[in-house]
Amino acid sequence: MSPAAEPVPDKPTRREQILAAAAELFARHGFHGVGIDDIGSAVGISGPALYRHFRSKDAMLGEMLTAISEVLLDGGQTRVDSARGPHDTLGDLVRFHVDFALDNPALITVQERNLGNLTDPDRRKVRALQRRYVEIWVEVIRAAVPTTEEPTARAAAHAVFGLINSTPHSRHLDRAQMADLLTGMALTALTHAPL
Repeated sequence: MSPAAEPVPDKPTRREQILAAAAELFARHGFHGVGIDDIGSAVGISGPALYRHFRSKDAMLGEMLTAISEVLLDGGQTRVDSARGPHDTLGDLVRFHVDFALDNPALITVQERNLGNLTDPDRRKVRALQRRYVEIWVEVIRAAVPTTEEPTARAAAHAVFGLINSTPHSRHLDRAQMADLLTGMALTALTHAPL
């Protein structure tokens, strides 16, 4: 009997490679500290060749932050849709956000630092997606801790995002230990704090 073939992950498209390289560079040097030539060099093409994939560096950032917000919103909604109960849903939501932050530290850093560098249309789109993601958290927190008022649940969600999103700046534990620590801290804060 032969072993089952492992699925081979799809090779990233050139566009995905460019966005990943740009995220790393933006996280390390800031949006304004990175030029088109830097991004092109990181993926092995000339800076001007990037214009075949993106109309500008601003367009790259807009697509990057919109995609992050869509992934978070879709992932959050998936956890709610497969809900098994309020406390399980809260745990699933926390674990999802922790995993995203730990697996995408450059994207988290870019998201935290560069919202102000978006064009107005991109900023409005990203903000709308982020508000919808926060609303998912507010509803889940209020279901898990029914005495929580809406403004308190909203503040708690943002506080937990701050805790989890600080992970790109900490390398004291391995990935699994950090995931357990952040998940435990977030769940304790949300379910045992005086909400």
